[in-house]
Amino acid sequence: MTLPIIIDTDPGIDDAAALSVALNHPYFDVRMISTVNGNVDIDKTTANALKLKAFFNSDVPVHKGASKPLLSPIKGASHVHGESGMDGYDFPSVSNDHLSSSHAIEAMRDTLINAEKPITIIALGPLTNLALLLNTYPETKQYIKDIILMGGSTGRGNVTPLAEFNFYCDPEAAHIVFNSGLSITMISLDLARQSLLTHDFLATFENMNDTSAMLFQIFQHYREEDFDKGLKLYDVFTMLYLLEPTSYEVKEAKVQIELQGSLTRGASVVDFKSNSPNCNVVMASLNDNYKNVFLESLRER
Repeated sequence: MTLPIIIDTDPGIDDAAALSVALNHPYFDVRMISTVNGNVDIDKTTANALKLKAFFNSDVPVHKGASKPLLSPIKGASHVHGESGMDGYDFPSVSNDHLSSSHAIEAMRDTLINAEKPITIIALGPLTNLALLLNTYPETKQYIKDIILMGGSTGRGNVTPLAEFNFYCDPEAAHIVFNSGLSITMISLDLARQSLLTHDFLATFENMNDTSAMLFQIFQHYREEDFDKGLKLYDVFTMLYLLEPTSYEVKEAKVQIELQGSLTRGASVVDFKSNSPNCNVVMASLNDNYKNVFLESLRER
């Protein structure tokens, strides 16, 4: 049995890890990849998605999406991911000629309504494309099984004291998604912070195969917080959770996004006591299985 998915992404080194799992593991049936402005600008995130598609000799269509947030000024994280967004590995050059022709929002609509069963959307970056999809084509909701997204936190942020990067980049988009009535699972900062991948563990990636060697090289250029202790590969946990959901602590909550506060804009307000939850929040791993699942997902098949 496979899981049909759409991946919305802003690669990004941790996005590259998530995409590598999705494009390599037989459980995932990737129907399309859409790109969004986020870690780096839209031209670079799109180029990076095309580079990964070529690396895996994949025929999954890549569609270019939103170049800026709904209302906020453009932000970026090249200081974390490098100037290209995936510094550290010498990918062959790619051309926009390899892009599929339709805009990401149109492609998402077409992919959803023409699918034989509802599709899970994996959102790895700011939620701009998803908000545009839901506002432009609200009829697509019935074709979406779940949204599994990386974003938010139950406490401290990673770009401001309270805001996580993806939500901070486009709070209005996150607000639209969390109020859509769809089934949402939030992979929060809490999970990756609790499930740090040490440098000793990542060293096992260096010589396993071409995929792991590529990831090992770009991991050396990832400058998230606590890099000296290990890597917090936030986005990859969307895929690892789907591969083994029983290995994680999950709590229902009402999640709302702060839009007005001058010091708290983009913060995720998580209420575990609400009588009207709108989200499952993945809090922590219950064991160390995620390490083996990650390694096994990258093995040649």
